Amino acid sequence: MPRSAADHGFAYAQEQFQQIVEDCLRLAREAGASDAAVEVSEGAGLSVSVRMGELENVERNRDKSVGITVYVGQRRGNASSSDFSPGSLQQMVRAAYDIARFTAQDPAAGLPDAADLANAAEAARDLDLFHPWDIDAADAAELARRCEAAALATDRRITNSEGAAVSAQQSHFRAGNTLGFRGGYASSRHSLSVAPIAGRGADMQRDAWYSSMRNAAELAAPEAVGRYAAERALARLKARKVATCEVPVLFEAPVAGGLLGAYVQATSGGSLYRKASFLPDSLGRQVLADHLDIDEDPHRLRGKASAPFDDEGVRTAARRVVEGGVVCSYFLSSYSARKLGLRTTGHAGGTQNLVLSSRQTAPGDDLDAMLRRLHRGLFVTELMGQGVNYVTGDYSRGAAGFWVEGGRIAFPVQEVTIAGNLKQMLRDIVAIGADAYTQGAKTTGSVLVAGMTLAGS
Repeated sequence: MPRSAADHGFAYAQEQFQQIVEDCLRLAREAGASDAAVEVSEGAGLSVSVRMGELENVERNRDKSVGITVYVGQRRGNASSSDFSPGSLQQMVRAAYDIARFTAQDPAAGLPDAADLANAAEAARDLDLFHPWDIDAADAAELARRCEAAALATDRRITNSEGAAVSAQQSHFRAGNTLGFRGGYASSRHSLSVAPIAGRGADMQRDAWYSSMRNAAELAAPEAVGRYAAERALARLKARKVATCEVPVLFEAPVAGGLLGAYVQATSGGSLYRKASFLPDSLGRQVLADHLDIDEDPHRLRGKASAPFDDEGVRTAARRVVEGGVVCSYFLSSYSARKLGLRTTGHAGGTQNLVLSSRQTAPGDDLDAMLRRLHRGLFVTELMGQGVNYVTGDYSRGAAGFWVEGGRIAFPVQEVTIAGNLKQMLRDIVAIGADAYTQGAKTTGSVLVAGMTLAGS
């Protein structure tokens, strides 16, 4: 017997969502819309936090929404609601239609081309994204306590904690449009985190670590997360400033993803057609070091950013984004593609499991090997501030980490700024470590940049 929505922890079944989609599309047509797209979704979850062994917060969330985009020719209107009653749906559709009627014509507006939409088989592709976690508040709190207790027990210099947290989240949706696309699926995301504090008085340092997975069974053990977070905090004690200099910089894998993110933003349709990118007209040009590739696999099983189709219903596909430093493709939605005179790449809603890699990386190029490659310079483990200009590429961020001499960590560093220009930084990537780390939609190892300005004391 098929499991009901309640068995999965949801109030609505996909069949109910499908009926809402059909009702809204019918109402849009009856109102006079030339085209329309609808999405209906529901989310539910549990978040529990503890601090110093005491329960601090228990939060259950449940939300639902339906949204519609209505087109009247090339005029577009949007409206949404959290009320699924027939009267509310009718009001929502009417509101979107009225907005569209009085909106200016936009030549790029419209549904994706029918040829780009996922067909029924493609939309139904199972990527193993849904693993509900049947955990109650008491058990979640116990996991969080174990994580925090492991951090506090690591060393007597761990003197305090900002707390530990467990989160179990799941959602599902159904989408459709007047060109015949229909699709939807359920997904889950679970996490465990802790933030211990080391030292006392003026010499106090905080660090954190977490584990996040689709399937709770794949989360790291709470004790392992706690101990590693504590070790990171302890390593930062007695941090100092360093003199201003020009040195190589090694970005730890969790922060190196920001460099990949900057590249994505610069080659995304919205930035390109607005001319707000430091990499304009870069298709077919070399913009990264020639040993670097960027690959994307939207269909990775249990991937944190896997999807059979994008937010518009356009099919997704594995592809090479950058080859040998040369830009092979942008990140485009249907709208941004039309603005640029190109074809959508299936990226309405963002990227899907990007991997930055180097053809020169060997299996033994772990973090120790990357520190030896750095030899003398700054190993960055934390970035602060928002000092990135995505139009010019100018980059200036507060940083903390470790000074490296002779390929070994010498002492922790704080209150410094690293500066450069992203156009040059991307070309100056010397090496990428085998210590690959996945954060959201992006995976990279530690990244070594040949030279940056370090502003210190």
